[in-house]
Amino acid sequence: MIIDSHCHAGKGDGLTGPWDTDASLDKYLRRAARAGIDRTVLLTAFQSDYAVANRQLARIVASRPGRFYGFAFVHPIHDRGRVAALVREAVERLGFVGIKVHRHDAPISREVCEVAAAYGLPVNYDVMGEVSVVRLLAEEYPRLPFIIPHLGSFGDDWRAQVAFLDPLARYPNIYTDTAGVRRFDLLVEAVRRAGPHKILFGSDGPWLHPGLELAKVRALGLPPADAALVVGGNFLRLIAGIQTRPVRPLPRSKRPVDLATVASGDPWISAEMDP
Repeated sequence: MIIDSHCHAGKGDGLTGPWDTDASLDKYLRRAARAGIDRTVLLTAFQSDYAVANRQLARIVASRPGRFYGFAFVHPIHDRGRVAALVREAVERLGFVGIKVHRHDAPISREVCEVAAAYGLPVNYDVMGEVSVVRLLAEEYPRLPFIIPHLGSFGDDWRAQVAFLDPLARYPNIYTDTAGVRRFDLLVEAVRRAGPHKILFGSDGPWLHPGLELAKVRALGLPPADAALVVGGNFLRLIAGIQTRPVRPLPRSKRPVDLATVASGDPWISAEMDP
């Protein structure tokens, strides 16, 4: 079975680019069928309200039973205090099997990780090249699987991708996907250093062609058993331990955060830059 572990679907409510405007699956599904892809993990497009977006995505998932899996998108800042409620609805009512966070929205938070751990959900976190955080995630939540897509950088940041290979190989709970990785030799090195059990096939469809992305995996020339892990077995293993009810207390709700007070980055560097 071939599972594309990374594809977007649904309407965004912005008009910045395809990523927050529209992720239609029409072309994707035809291309995926020709490539032999059996199932697909769906994530919403960027949205200002992920509660609305996740419900929209759930309708798409339900439209093709057995064809799609859903991941709940959350915004660590805008959704502060309601992450548990969003994920509870996504898992218990909508049948989703993971959480998606994107650094473009905000850095991942402890609240997100605690909720994911309570349900045993894998977390797909696009760090946008900020690979130093991976060590913190791995050590703070050693039993929580994190999928860091694009070898750590969709933007083709070679330095970030090379730096990411170390935590990928070192930490048992850190995984990656193949989506959008253009430097093929880095994929070869990732498999060699971390092992095929740490790599998931993903396309970042519908904007990238799933057949072309799958061709990269096939070009690795892996033994059949290893290839089977990458194209589906690893994903199925990561979702095998999901709980439909939380197995530990969920974070208590907090007041919505005042976005004007949010600080990010290294405070010492910021202080040094002040006049």
